[in-house]
Amino acid sequence: MTTRAHGTFDVKLAPQPLADTTADATLGRMSADKQYHGDIEGTGKGEMLTAGTSVKDSAGYVAIERVSGALHGRKGSFVLQHSGIMTRGAPQLTITVVPDSGTGELAGLTGTMGITIAGGKHSYDFDYTLSKSP
Repeated sequence: MTTRAHGTFDVKLAPQPLADTTADATLGRMSADKQYHGDIEGTGKGEMLTAGTSVKDSAGYVAIERVSGALHGRKGSFVLQHSGIMTRGAPQLTITVVPDSGTGELAGLTGTMGITIAGGKHSYDFDYTLSKSP
């Protein structure tokens, strides 16, 4: 049975140096610190790689984020894998729980997350299933 979690989050992004010191300005790396509110109460820590293009509003990013705290009162952590592209302003975003990354009371967690940004505020909808881990 799939359950939906909903809430808001605050995020702070900080530029980080790239491993490739010769890369041009179209590539970037950032650390992400999040504070989740609502059905998820906790923190998210992640790393993001970005790529811009010469075409306005076209870009891409990938990220890995560990979320620690409570999901509908169940304590533990899990890892989210982000993959986002923007094609001339049209966004596509996939955020998926990394298989078998759930710990504690979140062992066996699977699911996908959607993010909405409106008026500078971030919110999430997280559709998930909790099953017994192997």
